[in-house]
Amino acid sequence: MKRLEIHSKFPILDVDRNLVYAANGNLVLGYRVILPEIYALSESDYQQLHGQWFQALKTLPIGTIVHRQDVYQQKGFQFDKDGHTFLQKATQDYFEGREYLAHTSYLFFVRPASGKFPSNRWSNPFVVPKQDRFVGMEGKVLEFQNAVRDAVTFLNNSRQLQVVPMESAELWQWTQTYFNGLYEELDTDIVREGNNLRVGDRFFEALAINNETCFGETVATSMPNEKLSSDKAKFHQGFLEGLGLALNENHVVNQIIYLDDKQYWRKLLEKRITELKKSVNFGTQNKVILEKLQEIMHQINHDESSRIVRGHCNVLYWDSDTSGLERIRGKIKAVLKELDIRPYYPVGEGRMHYFLNSHPCHVTHFSESDAYVVDLKQALCLYMNTSNYRSDNAGIYMNERQYNLPVLKDVWDAKKKRIKARNFAIFAPTGEGKSFLANHILRQLYEQQVRLVIIDLGGSYDKFAKLYPEEHLVLKYEPGKNLGINPFYKEASEVMTAERLEDLTVFIAELLAWKVGAQKAKEVALKKILRLYYHQVTEGHSLESLYQFVEGKGTDLLETLHLSSREFDREYFLHMLSEYVGEGIYSFLFQVEDTQAFTLEDKRLLIFELDEVRDNKEVLSVMLKLIKSAIQRTIWRNRSERGIILFDEFAKQLKFPNVLESVEFYYQAIRKQNGAIGIILQSINQLPANATAASILENTQVIYSLRNEKGYRELVERLQLSSHDVNQLHSIRNNLTGDRKYTEFFLKIGKESNIFRLEVPPEVYAAYLTDGAEHEQILELYQETGNMEQAIQAFLRERK
Repeated sequence: MKRLEIHSKFPILDVDRNLVYAANGNLVLGYRVILPEIYALSESDYQQLHGQWFQALKTLPIGTIVHRQDVYQQKGFQFDKDGHTFLQKATQDYFEGREYLAHTSYLFFVRPASGKFPSNRWSNPFVVPKQDRFVGMEGKVLEFQNAVRDAVTFLNNSRQLQVVPMESAELWQWTQTYFNGLYEELDTDIVREGNNLRVGDRFFEALAINNETCFGETVATSMPNEKLSSDKAKFHQGFLEGLGLALNENHVVNQIIYLDDKQYWRKLLEKRITELKKSVNFGTQNKVILEKLQEIMHQINHDESSRIVRGHCNVLYWDSDTSGLERIRGKIKAVLKELDIRPYYPVGEGRMHYFLNSHPCHVTHFSESDAYVVDLKQALCLYMNTSNYRSDNAGIYMNERQYNLPVLKDVWDAKKKRIKARNFAIFAPTGEGKSFLANHILRQLYEQQVRLVIIDLGGSYDKFAKLYPEEHLVLKYEPGKNLGINPFYKEASEVMTAERLEDLTVFIAELLAWKVGAQKAKEVALKKILRLYYHQVTEGHSLESLYQFVEGKGTDLLETLHLSSREFDREYFLHMLSEYVGEGIYSFLFQVEDTQAFTLEDKRLLIFELDEVRDNKEVLSVMLKLIKSAIQRTIWRNRSERGIILFDEFAKQLKFPNVLESVEFYYQAIRKQNGAIGIILQSINQLPANATAASILENTQVIYSLRNEKGYRELVERLQLSSHDVNQLHSIRNNLTGDRKYTEFFLKIGKESNIFRLEVPPEVYAAYLTDGAEHEQILELYQETGNMEQAIQAFLRERK
């Protein structure tokens, strides 16, 4: 048994920001790499990413070592913040602790203390150097840092990668964690027991690609992803990414590239070719090798971009028992066999050697027999290109495609890094879950203090709204009943601002059916009358009160305000509004109850249900006017406050006169507000092919699409989606059986797209249901309890 106590032989002398002074004399610059999300890249994206790595690394100084270290660890999911609302707490309890494979990608640049490979294969990485190893190296250190900085800057100029310097504390901690067998909260020993390597209670093994004979005939930047590809969808993955997240085991992939001198290899090859020419007639194998070497020599001489390097790749993996190691080894070998790669399996001292020297401070201790010789382009084909789905700093939770874990996606983008217009559209046929998804989006935004105005035709947001009884208002037409809202209401302390007078003027003008563009003088007159009305009438404001005020003043009103009958036609005013007051047939719409004392501004969630009035043009006209007033008095009121206007079942609403033009107005005006507009459609073809609809689509930069069995051709054409967007759409699969039911949907934010899932806990599922027997059952329980949260809990108890 051999034991190594790492704290007594720590490999780091000092760290200056992200620069490590290693105990063996090496200099190491450490970075973390933020990679694209898994499934987000197309075949051409992989090629582009490969080219970016090549361009960045090929100009690094001769002798530099580049070490990619991709760490995959099984962990339990944790939310960053505690939930506060009923549905937030339910979601947190449901997903907390769910196991997944976390991926962290490190990138280390090493300047070796010595430019030569060690002659002894099993060299000791813990040789203590002279204490003055780094004295007088300031100039070389700066030169090394500048060269690396140029490479990192090039990588960061691509839209696909982000390379971030590690912090000093992070470098110390990672070294501590690595040599303690990736235990994060304890120190332990490294012990070799015969052929086994044990760190704490974990057994480690390695498989390596360490010479040219390991490789098959070809390597590539990417290859088809058989799991997701079909006749309609072509997905790709990196050449070696079967050893990434897909492996789903604890492991570390080390990829080490030694950037040698091109002239060194030219001289070596010339010498070897001369020797082989002398012996080419002594066997066919010599002839084959000669042809291969001549091919490499030709590439070096004629391709200025070529750079011959030595490389090393290994996979370290661990488990709490040796039988687990056998299972993991079998999975890794199966992946490599598919790639026609035959790995090397070290045992005994070699296993200890691979573990100790796969730390960036020690990569110089691999010998020539541990390295293969290839062109840099080939070596980079082995790089990991994608990682876990990535959470934004803020946003709404949806589920990623690997483990159905919640990830935050910023669909608002306050800093406008990805989108300039945050308007969104949801596309899906009937029954695919449009309203369910809309509930999920809006509920979370509402809980983030976003004001909502929802124009609905089917009661899809009833239960969600009832979870917030004091903060929502549902405006729904019932024959003979008032709408429950008074646009003219004013609190005693409220000052009638110019904006408020403008809103009321527009509202009355639409009731009066004034022609647009020919009423400026009339609007000025109406504002004067409103100012006088609010000055002289101090309480009980309503449409009927205003009517009585104008009627009671008689012709004196015009004289008092110096108005002519051409500027204000009093008789026309009284005639047109008579239908909405007194004995008018629609007077109930604006009837004010004594107890009614609320305003639109008090409510952060306004829902207009238009289903009952779709065939009553007069009532519908009034409802649409109230909606416009509501938007002006809520979303428009405060630019610092976020707001959303949603048109559900938008295609049906397009049958209403002037709706499309009104919506286009909202799209144009919303740019000046801190708001967004959402539309929900069964098909994009429900939007007419005209300039107005084109303007709406142009200003919609967040796209959701659920499964559509009929295909996506029109969606692709009108939104100009990329070929990879198309592949993603065709890969959508729902799973509505088993313990983890989910639906999948396509989400595109600006130019970024991926497939997400929607898996929710039972409480959230119950809150989002929009029809069916279960929906009715919950509403009946609500009638009994008067509390939606209690109704949902009672419903779930009955289901058990």
